[in-house]
Amino acid sequence: MLYMDLEYCKGVLFVRLDGKLTRKNTYRINNYLTPVLVKHRIKYLVYNLFSISEMDDYGVDAILRTKHAVKGNHGYVCLCEVPEQFQKQLKRLRVSVTESELTALEKLKV
Repeated sequence: MLYMDLEYCKGVLFVRLDGKLTRKNTYRINNYLTPVLVKHRIKYLVYNLFSISEMDDYGVDAILRTKHAVKGNHGYVCLCEVPEQFQKQLKRLRVSVTESELTALEKLKV
């Protein structure tokens, strides 16, 4: 099961993921989050991955799709609190990785 907590603050959409980001659960990101990004023209997206327990390549691809949607809006994606076990998988995304949501806000300069 994958839970998403969405919070929009100061022009930044914070997405806190909890659970397993695997093939079974990526539809939540692909079918719900990505259309929201496109419809509302979200420019800044911060993922908090602290509570992710499992991730496969489909999960990484789902995050990549949201990155492309935000890039289409001329924005930026930032990952924060990434567990060490997933850092190697997420390197291919070429996005900023920070220690916390506060440092992500500072990095985005919003």
